[in-house]
Amino acid sequence: MLEVNKLTKSFGGLVAVKGLDLQIEKGKILGLIGPNGAGKTTIFNLLTGVYRPDSGTIKFEGENITGLSPHKICRKGISRTYQIVRPFHGLTALENVMVAGHFGNPRKKSEDVKDKAIELLNFVGLQDKKDQLAKDLTLFERKKLEMARALATNPKLLLLDECAAGLNPVEVEGMLTKIKGVRDQGVTLCVVEHVMKFVFGTSDRIIVLHHGEKIAEGEPKEVIKDKKVIEAYMGEAYAST
Repeated sequence: MLEVNKLTKSFGGLVAVKGLDLQIEKGKILGLIGPNGAGKTTIFNLLTGVYRPDSGTIKFEGENITGLSPHKICRKGISRTYQIVRPFHGLTALENVMVAGHFGNPRKKSEDVKDKAIELLNFVGLQDKKDQLAKDLTLFERKKLEMARALATNPKLLLLDECAAGLNPVEVEGMLTKIKGVRDQGVTLCVVEHVMKFVFGTSDRIIVLHHGEKIAEGEPKEVIKDKKVIEAYMGEAYAST
């Protein structure tokens, strides 16, 4: 579904992403992990048009989308959530999802967009909060709202940026269930996460990044044993034990 070749992005003298090759298969969940500063969110920003790459190509369903603006990429079927959730605080949960629905589907009637928004709020478990202002929701509820908003744009590929961060173990389990539910509805996913239980519990395949480069790729059970991965996360001394 998505193919990235030799993608590179620098900020001044800092190379945030260097020569990255990446493929995401339709119907699968790809996990992107790595220490802080590894380039994970930068990759999401490149895939969604927030940043233009210095070099390399991004193809979605065979079409070169490199350098397209964010709204054009969204309407082709790539949506995302943010590490720091960004709802419209003065709007209700329902209104937040409807805004996203109108943006992703500009020709749909308001009545249809509202029906879809209610359906998505039910799916993420916010049906009782639909008339509550976003600013009054808990962190977990805002993260679920963020997912509903992203799904309202009708994505084929959904990029999730640390949707389990800051959640307690029970909430992490709840989010795990929702992610698998999204995949079961035919949406392909790419997940950036530091909560290892979450990323290893959802991903079919994992790519590990360090200093903007890919250092490992494979099934979760293989990646977790990789010495380079252990060293990147826990240090060289730990990896040698």
